[in-house]
Amino acid sequence: MRGHASLLGAYVERNSLLHAAPLWAKFMPVATLSVLVLMLNSPFATLVGLGLVVLGYLVGARLTLRELVQPLLRMWPLILILGAFQWFRSGPETAFTVVGNIAVCVLAALLVTLTTQSQRLLDGLVFLARPLRPLGVDPERLGLTIALMLRSIPYLVGAAEDSRDAARARGLERNPRALILPVFIGAVAYAHQTGEALAARGLADSDDDG
Repeated sequence: MRGHASLLGAYVERNSLLHAAPLWAKFMPVATLSVLVLMLNSPFATLVGLGLVVLGYLVGARLTLRELVQPLLRMWPLILILGAFQWFRSGPETAFTVVGNIAVCVLAALLVTLTTQSQRLLDGLVFLARPLRPLGVDPERLGLTIALMLRSIPYLVGAAEDSRDAARARGLERNPRALILPVFIGAVAYAHQTGEALAARGLADSDDDG
């Protein structure tokens, strides 16, 4: 199985200002920038947002241009379809704004995960969820759920790409069954193995007695 952690912005070790910054100091500017570009919804705001994100990647996090562009390359079908639809529906200015705002939000969010170790990120989410405990939210279980999600998505993406490559090698790339069935079987097996691992550690769901 090939690695696909980069799809979600796996941690990249660097000696930079953003890597050393606490989680809240990265999350707040990212959230603020995303909200502002979506609220202003103008080409100028989008350009400024893109400029700030590029500055954050190359200067604040000392990441490479390739690490900046790679997430967009993985999203190119969505960007192409959405951009073309908006172009024909509302013109090039709207198309640029819509696609650019998506790029700003995605790249800004990934900047947090690229510069924050997964355990620190999960600990931060657990901390933020603690005020919700009176509402019945278990912060530790929430952290575990997110950790499983972050681990599962790259696996499933890799399974889909492996299935596609195997089908293409057999000349069955147009056969939905050859593409979907191996992914479905692999997903069920993966879920079963994960459930067994959780049960072995006493972390599986269980009904409380009394």
